[in-house]
Parts: sequence; C-alpha cells; structure tokens
Amino acid sequence: MSSQEISKESLPSEQDTAHGTAVAENPFADPGLPPHKPRIQDIDERAAKRSERTVALLFTVSMLATIGFIASFVIFPVDKIVYVWPLGHVSATNLSLGLTLGLALFCIGAGAVHWARTLMSDEEMADDRHAIEATPEVKAKVMADFADGARESALGRRKLIRNTMFGALAMVPLSGVVLLRELGPLPEKKLFHTAWSRGKQLINMNTHEPLRPEDVAVGSLTFAMPEGLEESDHEFNNEIAKAALMIVRIQPEDIKDKRELEWSHEGIVAFSKICTHVGCPISLYEQQTHHVLCPCHQSTFDLSDGARVIFGPAGHALPQLRIGVNDKGFLEALGDFDEPVGPAFWERG
Repeated sequence: MSSQEISKESLPSEQDTAHGTAVAENPFADPGLPPHKPRIQDIDERAAKRSERTVALLFTVSMLATIGFIASFVIFPVDKIVYVWPLGHVSATNLSLGLTLGLALFCIGAGAVHWARTLMSDEEMADDRHAIEATPEVKAKVMADFADGARESALGRRKLIRNTMFGALAMVPLSGVVLLRELGPLPEKKLFHTAWSRGKQLINMNTHEPLRPEDVAVGSLTFAMPEGLEESDHEFNNEIAKAALMIVRIQPEDIKDKRELEWSHEGIVAFSKICTHVGCPISLYEQQTHHVLCPCHQSTFDLSDGARVIFGPAGHALPQLRIGVNDKGFLEALGDFDEPVGPAFWERG
C-alpha cells in the first residue's frame, strides 16, 4: 500500500497529537539527567572509612607485589624450571615476574577505580558546548570546577589513601629499574683476567696435547689454550675469546725487546691471539719478518719487538704471556697476561 492510499482516518488528529495520545511533540527532546541517588559512603562515614581502608589495602598490596617482583628477579635463577598445574613446566623467573608485576599494576588500577566509585563525587554535570577558545569567564569556571573536583576527591582529607597511592606509584617504576640488570651480568674483574695462571700447561689447539719446546719449530705458528679448558665447557667460547694464544719460535738473537726475551723460553714467545683493534683473531704470520697480520683491518704487529703495532688501526701491542718449562718438560704459563687482552680495554675501564 502506498502512502497516497492511506486514508486520513488512519492519521492521528491534531487533537490527539495535542493530548499526546499518539505521538510526542518532540521525540528528540533532551530527557535530562536522572535524579542523583546518594551512595552509602555519602551518608555513612563508617562505610566511607571501609572504602578508604580497602583502597589503601590495594595500594599496599601493590607495593608488596613490587617488592616480590624485585625479590623474584634476584632469587630465581634464569634456568630454573618448576611445575605449575595446569601450566605444566614453566620458567620460575618468568612466572614469578609476570604474577608479581601484574598484581602490582592491577592493584593500582583497582584501587583507583574503587576510590573513584565510592569516595569521589559521582554527581553528573552537563554543560553546553562552546567555542574552542574559552572566554576568561569560562577559564575561571574551569579552574573553579577543578578546585571543586580536587576538594571533592578528598585527597587532602583521606591521607591514608594519598600516602599509600604515592607509595605504590613510586615503587612500581622500580620494576623497570631492576630489569636493567638483564642488559648483561656485571663484569666485576672478569675482563682483567683470563683462564691462564701459573703452572697451566700450553695445550695445542689442534692436537689437544701439551706442547714441548721441541714441538715448536723456528718460523712456525702454533695456537694454544690453557690446560683444563675443554670445548664442551659451557663457558668455553667466553674463555677462549680471552685466552687464545699464539706460539712462535724466533732465534733469540733476533728478538729486539728485552722483556720479550726474558718472558720467552729458548726463543719461544707467546702472545695473545686477540687483536687490540676490535678483537679479531690473528692468524697470518710472515716468518721472515716475524710480522703477524690481522685479517679484519690489516693491523700488523712485530713479534720480534714486543708485538708492537707497525701498521693499521690497532692502538696497542699484543699482550705477552710469560712462559717456561715444568719438570715434565712441557711448556707452561708463569702467570696470567700482565694486562687485559682485547681492543683497548684498559683505556676504557
């Protein structure tokens, strides 16, 4: 049926419309705000105190959870695995950090929500929309409203809530500070020392056998590692990166540096294999000139003159290891390197 076929009898009369029996005069009229109903906290101070203690308890639990986060980070080893039903086997560190940090953040949020719903003013206020640029009168009204809101929040009067909230907000960032520890372990004195020590035999890295002086021929280059260091060790790569050694035999009369000669044994000298530029392993030896070349950036060292730098960007000579022979006839270290190995570490630390 089209609109033209609707009879006039079917339409509401003006009289019906006037009396509101068929349609409203303005169906889009603003119904206004419902009447305000006071909460129990508004009329009962004991209920308000209970809410205040609840909020303070949530903030306090947040602080305790933050302390638990820090304690978990310190107590649980990274590789510790625990069984938790129904999760199964999980990392103790990840589980404890997630639970404590989540609880700390949740309690702050829950405390703020409970505070707003039970103690702060809940009266709804409506205002007409206005131009973006506020007039001085509007600005004054906004500041007055802000002052009223601050006063109605009871932040100054509810000191227990204020103090515990500040405590929770102040402690949560400590979780992020503690996480900075995971940027790496503290080096302590590890970079100053290697696996070499007095009495450790020089082990050929190819044969894994102790080296005798007769095993090192004049003009040859041999690589050695400390006795007791095994490739299957968990820390092998970290230790060999500092302790890798070059063994070269030079005619004693060709050694120019006095200390180098004193620290050698029958012309056998031992220098760090780690370049002092950026830490690359040195492996190219020219027996006629006694020069070794770093393949990364062509730093060149003279092994007959204290391994001093004669070319390239390296800034320091290679550290020398003092060696001798034990009662079994094997080459051994007479101590550790006299300075840290690697790229100019001693200038930075």
